[in-house]
Amino acid sequence: MKRYLIHTLLGAIAIVMVSSCKEDEKYVYQVGDPKIELQSDLSSAHFGDSLAFQVSVSDKEVALSTLKAQLYFTDEQVTETIIRTKGNGEYKGKIYVPFLKNVPNGKATLKFILENISQKKSEQSLDIDLSRPDFPYLTLVTGTKSYRMIKTAANQYAVKESFPFAVKGYIQAPKVGAEDNAMSFGWVDNKVDFGSTAEIPFSNSVSGVYSIAFNTLSYEASPFIIAYAMNGTVLSRLDDTHFKAELTISKGSAVTIDGIEDLQDWWIDPDFFITSADGSISFNGSTGKYRVTADLGLKYFAVEAMTGNDLATLQEDGTGAVWIIGEGIGKPKVSNNQVGWNTDKALCMVPLGNKKYQVTVKAGESINSDNINFKFFHQKGWGGEFGGTDISTSSDIVFIGDGDNGRDSGNLGIKTDKLLEAGKTYTFTLDLTAGNKKAVLKIDTK
Repeated sequence: MKRYLIHTLLGAIAIVMVSSCKEDEKYVYQVGDPKIELQSDLSSAHFGDSLAFQVSVSDKEVALSTLKAQLYFTDEQVTETIIRTKGNGEYKGKIYVPFLKNVPNGKATLKFILENISQKKSEQSLDIDLSRPDFPYLTLVTGTKSYRMIKTAANQYAVKESFPFAVKGYIQAPKVGAEDNAMSFGWVDNKVDFGSTAEIPFSNSVSGVYSIAFNTLSYEASPFIIAYAMNGTVLSRLDDTHFKAELTISKGSAVTIDGIEDLQDWWIDPDFFITSADGSISFNGSTGKYRVTADLGLKYFAVEAMTGNDLATLQEDGTGAVWIIGEGIGKPKVSNNQVGWNTDKALCMVPLGNKKYQVTVKAGESINSDNINFKFFHQKGWGGEFGGTDISTSSDIVFIGDGDNGRDSGNLGIKTDKLLEAGKTYTFTLDLTAGNKKAVLKIDTK
């Protein structure tokens, strides 16, 4: 009996499976007679344009499903438009012709595929002559001005003007073609690409009259010489956000900075630079050689005194340089660039001449109002330093540590129940005219 039941069940399952397969076969069977009739002249188009088409579709036997327009460059499908066909009739649509790099004039294949609900298809293909637009001109669009780029050769455009070292902008093409598609070229993944308005970072080795050029076929653009400069000396790249130059600067001389378009947003160190009401900058330090590092992230110039090819150190006669290492101070702000006990971040005091050195700070910004713990060193690093017996001050706010008064020997602190007034500017001047072991610290407010 059990064997009979098993055989019966297996037979029933087999019947169901056969029936199911027949139903599936009936479902996927392609029937009907879908027909396409193209009613538009689609013989030619521009790269970057859109082809408008009108198609009459019908199927007298089975309801229609979709109409697809597919564009092929050689054997590769590059774009597709899908239209839902609710019934027999005429349908309009557009298919975009991509503007691709290094694709020359030639033929493309436009394919129309009509499908009904039984998945039966009908196809119609035609060849289209494609050509790159012959733009009469291009426009370089910057944040402050637009420049017309003149055609100089096939696909090649240029503008020659008096430019600064760095120019940021995107390139706009005039509308061409039947559909007037806007075309632009911008900066994408460190290269120029189509369809973007992100600014391209053009840069030249010198400011003045030079050409900015672009090729609409190869997307080659120029110039790309990363150039930030001070007094004509180009800053070399350290990393993506730091550039440096070593140059001799005279006290009181004019300082010119090129290549930084948002210079008005930068913090200009009042120790080393004097900024006039008209925006001009002059040098405040004593005449000598300096290393200037542009920090594009923090937007300020770190200036360090040099002797020959090395950073300056304090000499026995009181000349050279004095450095600050410790807590509660940092340029342009303590909050984002505190020196701390990292000697690589030591601050160079501006040498004023006559064995005097200065640092200017604003309470609550470049120096803490309530807590400081830094000291003066002979070099950018560990070694010679000003101990508690080497330095004195008559300040009623800041004291010199002796190892027993809450600060290590020579470290500066703020006296109990005293504060640096938030927002007020203080100048710390270290006078070594009496000798390196008899330094006098003077603190003034502005």
